[in-house]
Amino acid sequence: MILEVNTLRASRYYAPTLRKAPADADLPSHKLLLRGGFIRPVAAGVFDWLPLGLRVLRKVESIVREEMDRAGALEAHMPVLAPKELWVRSGRWDTFQPTPFRTKDRGDREFCLGPTHEELFTHMVALDLSSYRDLPVTLYQIQAKFRDEIRPRGGLLRVKEFFMKDAYSFDVDREGLDKSYDAQYDAYVRIFERLHMPVLVVKADAGSMGGSDTREFHVLTESGEDTLFVCDSCDYAANAECAALKPAAAPESGPSEGAPELVDTPNQKTIEQVCEFLGKKPHQLAKTLIYKADDELIAAMVRGDREINEFKLRNLLGAEMLQMADPAQILQVTGAPVGFSGPIGLTGELRIIADFEINAMTDFVIGANKADAHYVGVELERDFTVSEFADIREAVQGDACPECDGTLRTVRGIEMGHVFKLGTKYAEALRATFVDESGTEQVATMGCYGLGVSRAVAGVVELNHDDDGITWPMSVAPFHVCILVLDPDVPGLADFADSLETQLAEAGYEVMMDDRDERPGVKFKDADLIGYPLQVVIGRRAAKEGNVEVRRRKDKAELVVPMAQAADAVAQLAQDA
Repeated sequence: MILEVNTLRASRYYAPTLRKAPADADLPSHKLLLRGGFIRPVAAGVFDWLPLGLRVLRKVESIVREEMDRAGALEAHMPVLAPKELWVRSGRWDTFQPTPFRTKDRGDREFCLGPTHEELFTHMVALDLSSYRDLPVTLYQIQAKFRDEIRPRGGLLRVKEFFMKDAYSFDVDREGLDKSYDAQYDAYVRIFERLHMPVLVVKADAGSMGGSDTREFHVLTESGEDTLFVCDSCDYAANAECAALKPAAAPESGPSEGAPELVDTPNQKTIEQVCEFLGKKPHQLAKTLIYKADDELIAAMVRGDREINEFKLRNLLGAEMLQMADPAQILQVTGAPVGFSGPIGLTGELRIIADFEINAMTDFVIGANKADAHYVGVELERDFTVSEFADIREAVQGDACPECDGTLRTVRGIEMGHVFKLGTKYAEALRATFVDESGTEQVATMGCYGLGVSRAVAGVVELNHDDDGITWPMSVAPFHVCILVLDPDVPGLADFADSLETQLAEAGYEVMMDDRDERPGVKFKDADLIGYPLQVVIGRRAAKEGNVEVRRRKDKAELVVPMAQAADAVAQLAQDA
């Protein structure tokens, strides 16, 4: 039996393009993936993947899978449904953010749709782990994840359902974890190189995952949702959540004698209002905020022109949950309504955590813990005592680099991957233990490594587009070559197009033949919009002169060659595609 070749023809391919993007699409990747017929919205943060989009997604998956395998990781597959009891044991059922989607079966048993899979992988390994000889092992999967984002945005960048590669390493000790972590880190570097995505690796906060030595891989773009701080003199780089700052120097002289002056400030609650009322500048004020850290109330102080970095504060306190105290709690410890809190006269033994800059302040203003009143002429040590000085404020552009004499500047980025050293947090909670060489029971040491597969599709587009559409790199393009047959009825041209398609396919190229009954302008616009890296135009020149045009999408390079040399011209332009 002779099997016919399954040729790909645009006239029979489902790739509905749009002339304009919907009004709510703002990022280039969102607009172009919609217009090019790669994805379609179903609901906020939920998308269909059309044939072109799925081809790109599968190519990204293939690259990720090859590099994971090369790094020694083994592919597995966990269920999407995760039982509540495992998440309760890890302590994340009520704390993970954004809140997971939850459901119940007919037996009233609770589950969540997996936003990540530390619990399930650890549980699986714990069932069979017995000896140090079973380790190390690194397991991974590529799977749909679900997170109930409050405000989905950016197309594929912030969604409720997405595809992610998540990997988990299990080692006998910290030294083993370091090796597994380095192997995954190196694999990420290779993945992004193959995706033609230059990335900046930055220090980051572990968030709901927990752990240390956390690094994020970011694509730099003005449309990025994350603020990153980079030094202008060294290689220091960090997410705004954890950008470190140098301690401020204490004043050379001690506090002045005397006492602070209590001043009435009726209805002046905000920094701006108080400054205008007292004729002060924001940096001459110290604001005190009352937080609830797990079950403890604490006071946090920063300069009036600064903002508290709650990620830093939470990590400093080692708290699972950190939130602003409610008005009743603030009244309880300060004796005043919201807006007038200060460090003098707090009730009980309330801890006061002050930012380093507070240590450098003299003659400043604070809330008086009394309605409609502030203290002026305040001095540290003379008037109040701080429990601990720490770096708890948000960095701003122009701050000093924490590692050299350089200056921090901000850039925008989109997070593509994240690697953590988890330690024993999940292994302890889920009893992933083993017996070491001496016969002593030990807890496995874990690492976690996430990479956004569907997010990477958007990331590639953010970096590879122009005014006409997408400029896919060859490694992930839905098809490598588009043959545009402009005059299919001219004798011989259709046959030549079929012959060329066969030649290119045999040479390893994936080819789409645009044989639609459309005007040439429509075909050109769609080819540029979809972003085929190479285009072969078979039109009037082929009929009259025997020549074809071979074009490279990303830089508009073009060769006009005899029809017999078309395949060679494709190979020539493909070298830099």
